[in-house]
Amino acid sequence: MYAIIETGGKQVKVEKDSVIYVEKLDVEPGAEVVFDKVILVSDNGTKIGTPYVEGAKVTAKVEKQGKEKKIRIFKYKPKKGSTRRRQGHRQPYTKLTIESIEG
Repeated sequence: MYAIIETGGKQVKVEKDSVIYVEKLDVEPGAEVVFDKVILVSDNGTKIGTPYVEGAKVTAKVEKQGKEKKIRIFKYKPKKGSTRRRQGHRQPYTKLTIESIEG
């Protein structure tokens, strides 16, 4: 059984006991999160929502909050010696373990 949920402006395919990384959610580690924006649920048959499946929900447990590895951004204009800029960014994430899929 699997489902496709929407979180953080992205769609994520989840299965029971799978571990996923999503955009940072404002919850404490150890708490439960319920996703009700379920786009598709597949068990014996497939239910596709318009836009969401009625009565379907996915429950997940928050493992930890963290930051991804740093990415380097380097911008410059060719043939101009003074317009070089280096910048870094670390995107925050939430690590979740899927506990149940209902629908």
